[in-house]
Amino acid sequence: MFLFSRQEEFPRLKQLRALSLFSTLSPRELKTVDALLHQRSFIKDEVIFDQGEEGQALYIIESGLVLICRQGQPAAGRIAELGPGRLFGELALLDNSPRVAQARAAENCTLAVLFRADFLGLLQTHALIASKISLQLARHIGQRLRETITAPGSQSE
Repeated sequence: MFLFSRQEEFPRLKQLRALSLFSTLSPRELKTVDALLHQRSFIKDEVIFDQGEEGQALYIIESGLVLICRQGQPAAGRIAELGPGRLFGELALLDNSPRVAQARAAENCTLAVLFRADFLGLLQTHALIASKISLQLARHIGQRLRETITAPGSQSE
């Protein structure tokens, strides 16, 4: 007899399931991805990655706030502030292009990190899971592009 529900056994799974990137995965597939994630903690104002640095991982915010900004300009160069359940750095799963912005902890935070090398390994060992994630990633990037194009002040106006 189990004393705990599945969500209590795997507390991060519920948060992962809520992300569109992983929403099409079965519970077993989600556990496979969860096993690849690395947990990292950052203190307030600590840099997670710098603008221009090679992208090597996708980050999922488990707790705390992350500021995305222009290099060294946390106030004037502010692009976004992201909270729990949000992800950033997702283009790093596709290529090793330089980061276009800096990410820093706006407060103490805990992040789940999926490194590109682990994702590429997933393509080799669990192609179906990786293809589901890739399709969702393409949809996510497409949605961001549409939002950028239709945003006030964009060139389409």
